[in-house]
Amino acid sequence: MHLLNLGILAHVDAGKTSLTERLLHSVGITDEIGSVDAGSTHTDTLALERRRGITIKAAVVSFPVDDVTVNLIDTPGHPDFIAEVERALGVLDGAVLVVSAVEGVQAQTRVLMRTLRRLRIPTLVFVNKTDRRGARREGVLRELSGRLRVPVLPMGTVTDLGTRRAVFQPGGPAPDALADVLADHDDDLLAAYVDGSLTPERLRAALVAQTRRALVHPVFFGSAATGAGVTELIAGIRDLLPPADGDPEGPLSGTVFKVERGPAGEKIAYARLFSGTLRTRDRVPFGGRDGKVTAISVFDHGTDVRRETVGAGRIARLWGLAEVRIGDSLGVPRTGPGQVFAPPTLETVVVPGPDTDRRSLHLALTRLAEQDPLIGLRHDEVRHEVSVSLYGEVQKEVLQATLADEHGLEVTFRGTTPLCVERPAGQGAAVEFLRRDGNPFLATVGLRVEPAPPGTGVTFGLEVELGSMPYAFFKAVEDTVRETLGQGLRGWRVTDAAVTMTHCGYSPRQSHAHQGFDKSMSSTGYDFRGLTPLVLIEALRRAGTRVHEPMHRFRIEAPADTLGALLPVLTALRAVPRTTRTRDALCVLEGAVPAARVHLLEQRLPGLTRGEGELESAFDHYAPVDRGTVPERPRTDHNPLDRKEYLLNVTGRTGG
Repeated sequence: MHLLNLGILAHVDAGKTSLTERLLHSVGITDEIGSVDAGSTHTDTLALERRRGITIKAAVVSFPVDDVTVNLIDTPGHPDFIAEVERALGVLDGAVLVVSAVEGVQAQTRVLMRTLRRLRIPTLVFVNKTDRRGARREGVLRELSGRLRVPVLPMGTVTDLGTRRAVFQPGGPAPDALADVLADHDDDLLAAYVDGSLTPERLRAALVAQTRRALVHPVFFGSAATGAGVTELIAGIRDLLPPADGDPEGPLSGTVFKVERGPAGEKIAYARLFSGTLRTRDRVPFGGRDGKVTAISVFDHGTDVRRETVGAGRIARLWGLAEVRIGDSLGVPRTGPGQVFAPPTLETVVVPGPDTDRRSLHLALTRLAEQDPLIGLRHDEVRHEVSVSLYGEVQKEVLQATLADEHGLEVTFRGTTPLCVERPAGQGAAVEFLRRDGNPFLATVGLRVEPAPPGTGVTFGLEVELGSMPYAFFKAVEDTVRETLGQGLRGWRVTDAAVTMTHCGYSPRQSHAHQGFDKSMSSTGYDFRGLTPLVLIEALRRAGTRVHEPMHRFRIEAPADTLGALLPVLTALRAVPRTTRTRDALCVLEGAVPAARVHLLEQRLPGLTRGEGELESAFDHYAPVDRGTVPERPRTDHNPLDRKEYLLNVTGRTGG
């Protein structure tokens, strides 16, 4: 029996969770079909998921199909949870992309298919809701090939389309049509087609091979509500998608794609093993740390079962890895197409309710952030506030419900603001010498700051000899530089900056006769950590910084006759259309819009386009804020911009 780790993906409300429930019922895992409307679904386990009818976290359930064990991963469809989707995709062998026969290809469908193609994940398409009024077959096929720009192969037709009697009639394209698509990727098949020696068996083998290489995408039609087409889809999953591979005798290699807490608060890691075998009590390296696995469970026949070992190809739940985080590699990191997570571009302040204990809230938020590296927390000890980074407005509701349901903590939020960055505008340098000019630290530090190419982050280099002082002092300076640049002149994270150490000096260990080491006369790491922020911020002040706001690229598809109403609104939202083209009765606009205005654009679009407009957006770049008030962010550090305040906070005095 071989394994298949399968993902189900779709735009919101395409019916993928309903399809999951139908699949589980069809293969005998559940006695009755869970309902999204009733909140009784098998894979949506969070209370909020059941209430809203959307999937937020990737859920895993296993079932057999003949000689194949399928681990089914039900992934989110809402764009605010695209990071969850990408994590799940990294552990898949194949996928089913669900599209509504009524709504057709949506903006999120395009995002999902692009990601599947980038990661080269073999994908079947299931056109759902063929029983609904307004369901289409030919129109959806045209959208799949035209708007997704991928080769698709319909695997049958539908009778009584748009009624509860709709039935999927299996039967692939005519041999000529099938050969025409497959020959684009197979010269030998094209030659056999031309000379008349092409057999149905050869065509079928080519279909399987090209599907497994993610070159073509078979399309099935049906209804999760009535069960039409689901049996044929299950057969397609079994026959057309590739089994999990990996050598159980090879070096251990795996990826953690989900972390949750058990009833006792213990961490449980969901991991896919690509190579090797993992046993209980094994010590496992992950993310620069390591831990001992204390228990293992694998998914089998709709539940998870405790095991002593887990081998390559499987998905397992692991206990004992207390410091593990989502995205960590177990053992040898895997090579291949990587996950690309855009940074969160929004931020909001969490406001505790009247009966919410601030310490408990701090602990709960810290616990959520330690599980998920894409949740960014910012603690302001001066104002006693906590800010959290977001991808979208729906995440506020998710965070609010999670804190209430899992931790008993009631919170609200302030308005959402964009997460800006600062970049050096020029070059600046500063130096402070040991025992001179009011320097209270036993250290000499000189730094130069200058712009670096976009995307390079922060680099640190030396213009002094590495052996001129103990390495620990250099390390203290570099670590403090990176920490200090978390808040620039206007409070935003500084990026794309090259920092060079130009001067250094220290006081060697001093001791008196018959006495030990005298810390007051000898340099320590404290001196370099204390002095570096003052020097760095002064260099940054001389270089100057420019605040950059996050920008999303957008694509709007709307009726052409609504263009006149759209353009003034886009201008008011500071969106910049770069290309405008028409296709039949549609217009397509592409351009850039500030991340802070995306939610407002989402709200305005339906009214401007008679409900027919479609918006697709994603983070693209940071652009200088060149109009209006330059945004600032309250500082949460000791404020090295004010020397007296800084020294008072750090040393308890205002001078040397």
